[in-house]
Amino acid sequence: MDVDVPEVPAVPLRPPETVMNLARLGSFHQCRLSFMRSLLRRLRRERWTFDRPIFDIDDNGVGVAVYSACGPERTYSLVCFAHDLPAELRSDRVIAHAWDSTFTLFDGVPTAADIERLSKNVPKQEAGRVSSSEICVSRANRSVRMFDYVIDRLAAGQQPDLEEVLSVGYLMRTTAVYGSGKLGAADREAIADRPELAGPFQAEMLSVFLTRAYTVDLAEHLARLRSPDTAVAIEPSLRRRFGVGNSTGLGLGPFIINHPVLFNNWITARERALARVRALPHTDADEAEVFRQLLVRAKENVAEWRSEHPIQLEKLALLRADLDRLEQALASLIGPEAEAPWDRVFTWAEENLSLEGQEQLVSLLIEPQGDLVDELADTMSADESKAFAIDGSMTLDELTAIVEDVYGWAVAIDWNEPRTRARAWYVSEEKLEPRLGERFEEPIEPYEQPLAPGRDAAALHRDLQAWSGDPTVAEFLLRHPEHRHVVRRAQITARYPYAEIRDNTISADLLPIDLLRCKLAFFGATHFDPRSDRWVRINMFKNAPFPHELAEHDDDWSYPPAPVRELSW
Repeated sequence: MDVDVPEVPAVPLRPPETVMNLARLGSFHQCRLSFMRSLLRRLRRERWTFDRPIFDIDDNGVGVAVYSACGPERTYSLVCFAHDLPAELRSDRVIAHAWDSTFTLFDGVPTAADIERLSKNVPKQEAGRVSSSEICVSRANRSVRMFDYVIDRLAAGQQPDLEEVLSVGYLMRTTAVYGSGKLGAADREAIADRPELAGPFQAEMLSVFLTRAYTVDLAEHLARLRSPDTAVAIEPSLRRRFGVGNSTGLGLGPFIINHPVLFNNWITARERALARVRALPHTDADEAEVFRQLLVRAKENVAEWRSEHPIQLEKLALLRADLDRLEQALASLIGPEAEAPWDRVFTWAEENLSLEGQEQLVSLLIEPQGDLVDELADTMSADESKAFAIDGSMTLDELTAIVEDVYGWAVAIDWNEPRTRARAWYVSEEKLEPRLGERFEEPIEPYEQPLAPGRDAAALHRDLQAWSGDPTVAEFLLRHPEHRHVVRRAQITARYPYAEIRDNTISADLLPIDLLRCKLAFFGATHFDPRSDRWVRINMFKNAPFPHELAEHDDDWSYPPAPVRELSW
């Protein structure tokens, strides 16, 4: 895509040592470059149209619906199966075998025969099999209290109360959205050259976007069936306050470790966007006012953010205080006479705000600058096969220098200390899903996955120091093939500086939710609510337009509307 991007003076990107630690990565927020945001911008720009050709669901909530998204070249259809699930079978855990609704994103428009075939497989999820005509497979459960409450209110001719809606924020939450060949679905390679799906997780985001429409349509439909004479639809602005929930566990964690080039490209795009905004030489009163009102909306977002987990409660308290502090300092930092005002704001934040507040500010600085940063979304995919080959001709002096630069923090760790290697990543036999166990309490070490780059780099460094043979990587790896994977990572990181997390991923102090939140922020998720240190609930597409509204709404939905009481700057 050709984009006329304004030229701005260069500002150095933040160094990997600053960005790539888990505490900071676990404080990321959604931003303009998040995947659901870039998806909706494309759908609107290309004037995609949407249809609901089938909605055959009875008053028990059982049946099938189809939602179609029609673009310039192709159509994709979400096939939805609604089920009457007994309460005792409802579970958000990956080991569940039944759900309130199950879905697949179909490549094209399904025939009656396709729907019949899918009806025998999609509701079974892992126990069924789909085909290369299907791109994603997913499932969702009702938030029972909210779902029933909304139906009761609508059937009685009343709107749901906003505070009640905000207390949950969604009618259903997905428990998995599978793509990339899972359960027999199309491989990533089969769709990666399609412009609309070339970016990261665009098919999955489209599936969730259409799922959101289904969840609200279903509630309104069941309300009409219950009381056809009195039932009403949800008022449009209130309707947009419903997102799609998601319950996500450790399955997401290893992804960003296992895809270093892709992860580098995500971080690089975000850091380049920040640098472009910081380099802007001046601002004016209108731009300053846009930012101030955006800050008000960010404060409202935090006010709506619910959690009961002590870690998140502490971070929310810090974030509220940070945004108040930023609001108070803003007038002295920006203005028509200030040089590089956004750089001044960010530099002030580095000295005065928590990590949570600093990373929220990154998103806020990027948010109003679509003309400057949106084209970076097209740089966030990766062909990782091109970086897979190991350069055997590299000298060991070069390799040692890379290891000491990238993994110096790991070389300095005492890996004989049990707390530094207390955890081990493995894959469960039953579900083939990543798990994290206690190394010294469970018999899991023989099944450990290579998800501790720091420890492995330190071991590589020890053997490099002891090596006295031919000084090339090829010769060294002939004698030490156990180091191939970390040599590859080191060489990748020498070319892609944000490819590696500069932190211990098997420490007793590890918070896996930091890995989950980082990835989910790039998806565009909001309202992170950890339920333990290993799984989290989130909200997706909250405040976004629905498919039938997309053409009339620009990309200004990611923060809630500002309260009227605070619009008097």
